[in-house]
Amino acid sequence: MTTDTGQIDWGHWLIRLVAFIIDSIIVSIVAGIILVITAFAVVFGGFGYYLVFWLIAGIIYVLYFTLFDVYMGATIGKRLLGLQVQMVNGGKVPFDKALIRNLSKFFGLVIIDWLIGILTPGDKRQKFSDRYAGTIVVQTKQPFTTAPPPPPPPPT
Repeated sequence: MTTDTGQIDWGHWLIRLVAFIIDSIIVSIVAGIILVITAFAVVFGGFGYYLVFWLIAGIIYVLYFTLFDVYMGATIGKRLLGLQVQMVNGGKVPFDKALIRNLSKFFGLVIIDWLIGILTPGDKRQKFSDRYAGTIVVQTKQPFTTAPPPPPPPPT
């Protein structure tokens, strides 16, 4: 997915974007349901209602991505697209590292996290928080299939 020259693999990022959109739809539905329930407690509207929604949505985003990374190795969107989150050494991601890599999803800071990741030296498959947490998102199979991808060709 990455080369020794540090070139950005736009295909990798496109697949991650589609996975993020799928996951965002799931989280938005859950947040919307909770928002409707919360609306009754927040006295039907106003600026406080808006702040409560974004606070709840941000917490749900971080929890959704963190818990799925820890317990499943990938969110629903990532699994559909054949991606997996792991430590750079190939190990399973512990809760604290998953939380670090997903804090940028709170209030949409993920774009800044991504930009810093692709504009600074390092593995171009990692956003900044991935580097900080020591995690990476890898392709484990082709999107929407159950079979793993074929092994890479031997080095020449």
